[in-house]
Order: sequence, then structure tokens, then C-alpha cells
Amino acid sequence: MKVILRQDYESLGKIGEVVEVKDGFARNFLLPRKIAYSALKGNLASLEEEKKNFAKKAEHEREAAENLSTELEKVSVTIPVQVGEEDKIFGTVTTQMIAEALKEKGFDIDKRRIEISEAIKSLGIYEVNVKLYSNVDAKIKVWVVRE
Repeated sequence: MKVILRQDYESLGKIGEVVEVKDGFARNFLLPRKIAYSALKGNLASLEEEKKNFAKKAEHEREAAENLSTELEKVSVTIPVQVGEEDKIFGTVTTQMIAEALKEKGFDIDKRRIEISEAIKSLGIYEVNVKLYSNVDAKIKVWVVRE
């Protein structure tokens, strides 16, 4: 069955492409979730309108992510942890802890968007990457201090 993609789908293609998929996959997954249209002539016209709306929405989201990125670059968070001998912390600093610290500062960032390059297992200052949008990242400073 031929379908027209209404949105980017990783394993199939980009928005607006006509792709051939199995009938069951189209009927049971793509069409009910509004990921694709069946490839009919009337649907091509409505797809062009959706493409324009999608492009406007994507541009607006990218601009909002860039604005948030500039705000986040100025932010540093402090995470108090319990330490043992020789300033070794118990456990590690997690993305959840960083997300909660950001929430206290007024930024509602999902913990899955926070990327820690190496495990934070000691006191100090670390730079953490926050992925806001495709090709829009922000770096925040995380201060890990004794509780």
C-alpha cells in the first residue's frame, strides 16, 4: 500500500514522501496515528497545506529553543550531595537531580534532554549539555557541593 507521510518518521522517510508499506502496517499503525495518509490525489493537496503549517510550527519551536538556550547558558545549578571519605559522593549525580534543580530555577526541562558526558562521582564544577531541539543545545554549569 502506498502512503504519504504527514510527518518525519525515522524508519520510513521525511514529510511528504510517498512510500510503499505493508497493508497491515498502514491500516493498523500509520493511518490511525495520523502519521500518514493513503496515497490518493485529494490527499496530496491537503498535504501541501500541512507541510506549510509544519514548517511554520518547526520554525517557531526552533526560535523558542534558541531563546531558551541563551537563557540556560547563563544558569548554573548547585546540587548538594552527601560525601564520604576523601570527598567521594555516595552514588552519582543523575539527570533527574539536575532537572529538579533547573525546575527550582524556573526551567521545566525533561530529564531525557540532559546529557551527562561522564558520570559525576565527585565534588566539583561540571559542564552538562541540554538538548533542546535538533541542532540547538545549551551548556549549563553544575556545581556539586558538600551537603
